[in-house]
Amino acid sequence: MSNAPKPAIAPPYPGFIGNAIVWIDARFPLVQLYKTQVGEYYAPKNFNIWYYFGALATLILVMQIVTGIFLTMNYKPDAKFAFASVEYIMRDVSWGWLIRYMHSTGASMFFLVVYLHMMRGLMYGSYRKPRELLWIFGCMIYLALMAEAFFGYLLPWGQMSYWGAQVIINLFGAIPVIGEDLAVWIRGDFSISDATLNRFFAFHVIALPLVLLGLVAAHLVALHEVGSNNPDGIEINKNPDPNTGTPRDGIPFHPYYTVKDTFGVVVFLGVFTAIVFFAPEMGGYFLEAPNFIQADPLKTPEHIAPVWYFTPFYAMLRAVPSMFGSQFPGVAVMGAATLILFTLPWLDRGKVKSVRYRGPIYKRFLTAFVISFIILGYLGVVPTTVWGQLSKSLPLIGGADVATIVARVLTVVYFAFFFLMPWYTKVDKEKPEPERVTF
Repeated sequence: MSNAPKPAIAPPYPGFIGNAIVWIDARFPLVQLYKTQVGEYYAPKNFNIWYYFGALATLILVMQIVTGIFLTMNYKPDAKFAFASVEYIMRDVSWGWLIRYMHSTGASMFFLVVYLHMMRGLMYGSYRKPRELLWIFGCMIYLALMAEAFFGYLLPWGQMSYWGAQVIINLFGAIPVIGEDLAVWIRGDFSISDATLNRFFAFHVIALPLVLLGLVAAHLVALHEVGSNNPDGIEINKNPDPNTGTPRDGIPFHPYYTVKDTFGVVVFLGVFTAIVFFAPEMGGYFLEAPNFIQADPLKTPEHIAPVWYFTPFYAMLRAVPSMFGSQFPGVAVMGAATLILFTLPWLDRGKVKSVRYRGPIYKRFLTAFVISFIILGYLGVVPTTVWGQLSKSLPLIGGADVATIVARVLTVVYFAFFFLMPWYTKVDKEKPEPERVTF
């Protein structure tokens, strides 16, 4: 490798700022990095509203890290003082209530944005070749985000935090052979205690944010390596301009999409601030009422359920019957429901990527998949007592547990979307893709 000095470049800005950029660029590829990742990165010119959510997810990640840092300045990861420290943040720390509500609302909005981002991938085939690794990184981000939310959920040390963590950790105990030892290892004790709170705090504040940042960086690098997908599913790099070599159906990310994303950020922040200031609990879906009561190991809440973004998988768990007194079949189904997302690039046998040109069979399966996921999410929130009341109100089926039957059917629909995909994407009657992107 040659050690010859880099050729001098003309200052992009006059005066001190230009000279500073030249000085930095001689030692770090600042200008080149900006050009390749932003200024000269060409994206398809037909992005629509579904392409806001990637930028919004990045915004929320930064916001969660910043608000989390301020929360840790006054939070005490101690079973005796954790709940009181949260109350202290809410009542006595200047703007502490705002920081706490921004963090709690941000957690739910993060999952909402990620779910919509993944939905866009399903609609437009963003997991297809050459973006398989991009999709895998995205699924890994999703799993890391679920772990981050789980570890953070215990930290307020409220009733629902304590008992929700108790239920979820006990699920790991249902795994054959290693279950009990695994549950003890996760808790750090034989029951949820101060040791559990400390290790959950360490995972939530240090370990998993580092993992998330690394995965997001890998996700962005993979994205810029293969290029962005678009609503038509056409590879714009295959149609370059003969004079400039740039894609004829692409435009520079800056300033066109930075302006577009700025508009999306403004709209999102309007909705976000409205929730934070007027409805931070969102009727108990973002912050449950029992979580405003200090954790009591001797008093179980009337209804224990995870936060709304876990409830589709929780409904699957409750729908699967136990075997020989073990909940492992339900735990296995719940785990498979998340891990099966990784296989999507190799299950799809269709010739086109976008739902615009897919056949009717794929559209129906995708619609059924989305509906099943939403209804399962609702069933996961509903207490079991309501399930029983629903059954009694429908005597035509002989008093059977209606909600459980519905959840089982929807669980089958959820998995059918994946297991039958090699068949229905192969036989479906698709429309031909256009040569150029459309608007």
